[in-house]
Amino acid sequence: MYKSILSLSLLGLLSISQAFSQNSFVSSPKLAKLQPKIDSILSKYDAKVGVAIHNHDLSDSLIVNGDHHYPLQSVYKFHLGIVILDQVDKGKLKMKDPLVFSKETMNSELYSPIKDAHPNGVTMPLDEVLFHTIAESDNIGCDAMFDLLGGPKVVDTYFKKLGFKDQNIGYTERVQQAKWDIQFENWTTVSAGNHIMHAFYTNDDQLLSKKSYDFLWDNMRKTTTGPNRIKGLLPKGTIVAHKTGTSGRNRQTGVTAAINDIGVVSLPDGKVFYISVYVTDSNEVGEPNERVVAEVSKAAYDAFVE
Repeated sequence: MYKSILSLSLLGLLSISQAFSQNSFVSSPKLAKLQPKIDSILSKYDAKVGVAIHNHDLSDSLIVNGDHHYPLQSVYKFHLGIVILDQVDKGKLKMKDPLVFSKETMNSELYSPIKDAHPNGVTMPLDEVLFHTIAESDNIGCDAMFDLLGGPKVVDTYFKKLGFKDQNIGYTERVQQAKWDIQFENWTTVSAGNHIMHAFYTNDDQLLSKKSYDFLWDNMRKTTTGPNRIKGLLPKGTIVAHKTGTSGRNRQTGVTAAINDIGVVSLPDGKVFYISVYVTDSNEVGEPNERVVAEVSKAAYDAFVE
């Protein structure tokens, strides 16, 4: 049986982060009914799966395998996008600033729609690079923006200063994909993404300007990767703003390190819920790694619309 924990509502960015790290939790009837359904789903798969489900105001949540450090993979492009937009709001960057991608840069095995469209190099404005990085999970665009900021640790420090300490962002795509073990050093706990999504989706503290806020969530809703994960079994037309992360399989062991998806799911009553699902140490091959995410998401959706 997977360890499941139900949390209470907490106010403020820092108090939320601290309270979850101190394991201060309480159950609710609605999500207590969901717990055995989630346990049943996870029992079918040969993988470690972390789940965080929160209602619209974080007053109700279900956490499964909450203490484990999961490799972020491309989920951290969500974090990167926020910090880039914060720099735009502060006037340190402009959305039309040109980013130069040389032909040498394109000589890479990294997944990149930018590279595929412009194999000989291209100069592209920041807003277009952001779109490709967030909505299409472009790795070359991601690393260009890390370089623009001064490295991944700038992103990590930004969130730690806000009180979000349950993740570590330390390596670019080109570094983490060069050696299997490095990806595990870009890590998160399962709840951390939900806390961050809530803070920026509600924008109660005006963390982003309206223009930057609209840009971020519009592009998250346009995400093209992982259509069979959080969105996979939801009713057609359900609005989901999400960000995926994906590793390869270890050639020696056959283990998949990361099939991730975090998102904000719109409900028929106009509210939303937040969900993060991280699949790691998986001995499943291919489609089952995404199906477990979709089944958890559908179970959560059904619980909220009952």
